[in-house]
Amino acid sequence: MAEPVIATYSIAACDLEAGQWGVATQSKFLAVGSVVPWAEPQVGAIATQAYANPRYGPDGLALLREGLSAEEVVERLTSADDGRDHRQLGVVDRKGGSATFTGRECLDWAGGHTGRCYAAQGNILVSAETVEAMATTFEASSGPLVERLLDCLDAAQAAGGDRRGQQSAAILVVEKEGGYAKLSDVVVELRVEDHERPLEELRRLYRLHDALFGETPRDQWLEVDDTLAAELRERLTRLGYDDELEDAFNRWTANVNLEERVDGIEQIDPVVLEELRELT
Repeated sequence: MAEPVIATYSIAACDLEAGQWGVATQSKFLAVGSVVPWAEPQVGAIATQAYANPRYGPDGLALLREGLSAEEVVERLTSADDGRDHRQLGVVDRKGGSATFTGRECLDWAGGHTGRCYAAQGNILVSAETVEAMATTFEASSGPLVERLLDCLDAAQAAGGDRRGQQSAAILVVEKEGGYAKLSDVVVELRVEDHERPLEELRRLYRLHDALFGETPRDQWLEVDDTLAAELRERLTRLGYDDELEDAFNRWTANVNLEERVDGIEQIDPVVLEELRELT
């Protein structure tokens, strides 16, 4: 086997109530997000690593689409692959069923752990504690799937992580029409390709992503009364947006990529207001 080893830990998981599936991963490998994570809403999620077989991603999703369980997909993919002894694979299906596979020739420490709605696995790790930390964290957590998966990566690293060190990280979460403008199924897809502290950088990128594309519950939006309207006009004018308030507000939010958090001018998302105040 001449290919580079994707020395990795990952977790494939789902939140059935939210209708989301996703994968999070960290590796001593350049651009791990280009190989390991695969997911499709209402179908499943797959992580393929070690001497990775990238075909496990699309081929596995096709099998899940046909209705096969996670265990059946793992069996079908690995039994047809002569290189299976060097592969590692985690699968979660549309019903939350899970399966993990570690080939006999994967480099120590290597193994996986499964539970309802998740499959955690890793290779060339300091110890089994890395995978166990992901499993424990996922089982004990609640809230948005993307944040649970990020917490799993942090817990895995704190437990030892990849014994060769860190280099890249990625997260992918999908939901039917849950992405940009409700016209995409990708809720979040972020990659850190090469970094000394990739998990910290992944968190930074997620905070930016959430600021731009996250949703504040409507009951937390602020009414734009006369006092707040006057403040908005003053701050927008200071930034060079001096036309009618709603037009100025819409032009500014579009310019700073906050338009997904805007719905008229009668109410304002507090995240948008905070950004405007910070800029002025």
